[in-house]
Amino acid sequence: MVKSKQEVWFDVLVYLILALLVVSVIFPLMYVLSVSLTPLSEVLKNGGFVAFPRKLTLEAYSAFIHDPTIPRAYGVTIFITVVGTLLNLLVTTMMAYPLSKSRLPGRNILLFLVAFTLLFNGGVVPTYLIVKATGLINSVWSLIIPSLVWSFNLLIMKTFFENLPESLDEAARIDGAGELRILWTIVLPLSLPIIATIGLFYAVGHWNEFFQAIMYVNDTSKYPLQVVLKTILINSMLPPMDIESVLPTQSLQMAAVVLSAVPIIIVYPFIQKYFTQGVLLGGIKG
Repeated sequence: MVKSKQEVWFDVLVYLILALLVVSVIFPLMYVLSVSLTPLSEVLKNGGFVAFPRKLTLEAYSAFIHDPTIPRAYGVTIFITVVGTLLNLLVTTMMAYPLSKSRLPGRNILLFLVAFTLLFNGGVVPTYLIVKATGLINSVWSLIIPSLVWSFNLLIMKTFFENLPESLDEAARIDGAGELRILWTIVLPLSLPIIATIGLFYAVGHWNEFFQAIMYVNDTSKYPLQVVLKTILINSMLPPMDIESVLPTQSLQMAAVVLSAVPIIIVYPFIQKYFTQGVLLGGIKG
């Protein structure tokens, strides 16, 4: 099929807009990486702006490696991400599966309560008082237990379970399978797309944990990575004694951004193929 001149120019315009969007996304990432790898002399030479460094150095990353707070913060963040995501998926699945069954007694009331929390919550102070009353203050578990279930993720997973063929459930019951066996041997293997998608939502939320940490954790040794990075940024904004103390801090900031983003960037491609499929299947009924 031969395209007209208008169609050709339209395609050119679309590709040009997409190229500009790609550049607008990639350039900030290149800038962050470049500054984190640029020696002080070149940063000074370019007035603090470096897009393509001519010389490379790992001094900023070396400073992080030798700082005991960063490995400790990484350990806390990895713990709450891995353990928290597993517990999130476990509790969310155990709630979403029965809610997907129309025969569940009180199902409509439970769904109303879940949907209600999407619009209203108890507030910061009542939540803090509950966490304090349960003895979770100054504990890494305060970053996991209060947010075991996100209502949005629960509803997406429930809708996904509702879209599974009922004939599979009926056939398993004829064979004598119970609810837990049906869930473990039939439902979960068919639900890998939604599990990967919801798991990504939970993992990113835990990895970027900040607000709950500054609310519930007072011990600096239990701070997650994002809080430690915030401390570095605040310290870098203090009035410097001389120019030598400014630019290395800028490189340190950019290195912190790279170190905090790389793990999620590495994980995302492995579950990207499930992401769109899981959201679409979990968000469309019928």
